[in-house]
Order: sequence, then C-alpha cells, then structure tokens
Amino acid sequence: MTTMTEASVREFKMPDVGEGLTEAEILKWYVQPGDTVTDGQVVCEVETAKAAVELPIPYDGVVRELRFPEGTTVDVGTSIIAVEVGGGAQAPAEQPQAPAAQPQTQAPAEPAEEPKPEGRQPVLVGYGVSTSSTKRRPRKGPEAAVPAPAQAIQAELNGHAPAVDRPRPLAKPPVRKLAKDLGVDLAAITPSGPDGVITREDVHAAATPVAAPETVAQAPAAARPAPAPVAAYDGARETRVPVKGVRKATAAAMVGSAFTAPHVTEFVTVDVTRTMKLVEELKQDKEMQGLRVNPLLLIAKALLVAIKRNPDVNASWDEANQEIVLKHYVNLGIAAATPRGLIVPNIKDAHDKTLPQLAEALGELVSTAREGRTSPAAMQGGTVTITNVGVFGVDTGTPILNPGESAILAIGAIKLQPWVHKGKVKPRQVTTLALSFDHRLVDGELGSKVLADVAAILEQPKRLITWA
Repeated sequence: MTTMTEASVREFKMPDVGEGLTEAEILKWYVQPGDTVTDGQVVCEVETAKAAVELPIPYDGVVRELRFPEGTTVDVGTSIIAVEVGGGAQAPAEQPQAPAAQPQTQAPAEPAEEPKPEGRQPVLVGYGVSTSSTKRRPRKGPEAAVPAPAQAIQAELNGHAPAVDRPRPLAKPPVRKLAKDLGVDLAAITPSGPDGVITREDVHAAATPVAAPETVAQAPAAARPAPAPVAAYDGARETRVPVKGVRKATAAAMVGSAFTAPHVTEFVTVDVTRTMKLVEELKQDKEMQGLRVNPLLLIAKALLVAIKRNPDVNASWDEANQEIVLKHYVNLGIAAATPRGLIVPNIKDAHDKTLPQLAEALGELVSTAREGRTSPAAMQGGTVTITNVGVFGVDTGTPILNPGESAILAIGAIKLQPWVHKGKVKPRQVTTLALSFDHRLVDGELGSKVLADVAAILEQPKRLITWA
C-alpha cells in the first residue's frame, strides 16, 4: 500500500531558472491543496537573483501539498509541491499479480519515468536540468544506506567541537557554511524553521553579540584586546530589510566589478538642442507612431554608431585564457530601476536594428522591467550599457561597469543653460555624458574617441546619416 501511495505522488522540485542560481524565493502560489493541475499550468511565481519567473507544472494531477509558504527562500532541487498523479497510482497496483522476481526489475522503472515530464521544461528560460536531475535520482538509495559520517567530520562541517551525545543540527549547506564563517555553534541555536531546520536568520541572530557586562568584567583587562564597538540598533525606529533576490545579486556584481575591472571615467558636456528638436519631429513621423520616442532613443543610436566607428571598445576580458574577446555584435544594456532593485536587461543585436525597431525594443524592455517580468535570458550576454541618471535630475555620475562588459554610458539631466552658440551666449539644452570603461580593454585614446563621437552626434544629429 505504501508503494502505491509513493508511486502516485510526484514531487515538483525547484528548478534552476537562471543558469547556475542556487536558490529562489516563492513569491506567490496560484494553486492550493486539492486543486487540479494540468501539464504546463503555472503553479507559482518565484524570484531569483535575476528576475521573477512563473513556474509551470510538468504533469497532470491533483495538488496534495505545498511544501513551503509564500515568502520562503528555497534551494534549487528542493521539492516545493507534491502532486498526486492519477495515472501513476494504477501502474503499481498491477505489481502484486506479477511473479516475485518482477518487482526488482520494475522498481527502477518508476524513477525512470520521471525525466519524461522534465523534458518539457525548456518552456521556461534557463529551466530544468534534466540531465542532472536524472543523475541525482539513482543516488537516493545509496545515500540512505551510507552510514552517518564520523563525529569528527560532523563537528568540522557544523563548525563546533565534537559532541557524542547530541544529534546533528538540521541546517542546509549554505546555512552551515554561514555558521562556520561566523563561528557560530549550530547545536546551540534554537531553530525557527519548519521541521526544526535552522535558518540564516537564526545564525545571524546567534552571531549578533549580546551585551554581557558580567562576562567582560570577569576577564582580566590585559588578557584580551579591547573589543570592537558593537553597533546598537533601535527596533522601534529602524527597519531591517533582508538583502536577497535582485538586490543581493546586484550588490555582489557591483562589488566584484569595482574591484576586478580597473575603471576609468571620462566626462563631456554637450549642447543637445538639435537632438531635442529631432525628438519632437520624430514624434510626428508616421513611421514612429505608437513607438516610444525620447532622447534615450537617439542617445542609444548615437552610441551604436560610435561603437561601429570604434569596434575595439565592444569587447570583454577573458581572465582564464588571458585574452581580449572582441564582440562583432552589440547587446545594448539599459539599466532599469524596478521595485525589486536595479536590473540591466539588454537588447539583443541592437547594432542591426533600424531606428523604429530600436524604439520598439526599448519600449518593450522598459514596460517588461516595470512589470517585473524581465526574464533571466534578457539580462545575460550584454556588451555595453546605458544608464539614464538624468531622469532623477542628476547631472552626471561615475557608473560602475556591468560585470563582463567593457563600457557604460551615463546620461545626465538635460537642462536649459547659458551656452556660447555661434559666438553669442544663448539658452541651450545641455547635458553631461560620463563614459566608464575597463582600462584593461580600452585605453584613454579609444575611450575618448567613443565619448567624443557620441557627443558629436548628439550635437549634430545629421551625423547619424553620414556616419551610420
């Protein structure tokens, strides 16, 4: 009877929805226990370090259990929903009628059926790792039979001294590593997670020093160095926001980029009055009707033309092979501020697009980002990025490179300013551009040429025709 029940229930595991991501947060469930689901039906929405993604179920059945509530961060490969499959319950029922030797040959047939529905998972960007999933299943049996590791090994993994009489605390590998790095004894923590599992929050709470005047007073003054001052937090007037998802990935990427690529930033202030006039004219053009026409469109086109004239700026650094990889295509990244944090989706093969096509692509990119539906694939493979800080009234900045890219152009606010035009001081539309580039790939001459070309086009937009 137990075999029949297990065979009729399929465990849907958290897939790798972003090429190498290790966890995702369950944002919303679209089904509840008892609901009937069909192959391809979206059952939940999850947020990874790159984007929010909807997960479809790969088989038909009835939802038996939701393993985690909304708001829970789940490791890739962990079961998140149990579905009772009607067809799966009938096949095992015929086993008692077979000869005694047949159950041994039929037993592995049940797991062998699992990869079939997983083969349909490519409907999701970066979804499903059928190869690795298939390899993990046969290990379930042997892993259960392997005896527990030696107590000394357990102590090393848990980050505390051997304890013969106490069981091993329940915690996921990332949590164990965190505890080890912080010097926290997992066995001394009271778990708050489901089924007695220790969470990251538990470890951080245990690692936060608690004022203990008596203990400090007992220690001789010369026996230990003066402790570092501990930050005091006022829970009534302060709010702590966990760093996760897009913000966590952005923070790690920016730190890695800032301390890996030697940044150089150059600035130029330019009169964009003619560009602003062209924007107004394009809004009235029949071919541009219904499209997003703004200064960003023409600035993006100007950057693409500048890259065409200076192709060596469009490259990446291969540290492993000590090579510069020249790109013969431009995937133009557009930094977008969203409620979940800063993301940088890119327009694939932007160099091949006409102005109307580029306007359409920009419109789709912005609307998708605002809705929080940018796919992980849309944020991969960028070569050069534009960030528009001018929309916030900022004059300019020193942007940090998107990891793996060679340059990023920051656009400042376009303001009416006094400007010498044809020998006279007149009010003109002026902005400041800032170009940061990787000095391993781009030297000062090349970076200056690119920035100067962009400025020249924005000052005289007709160069879009003569230089393109």
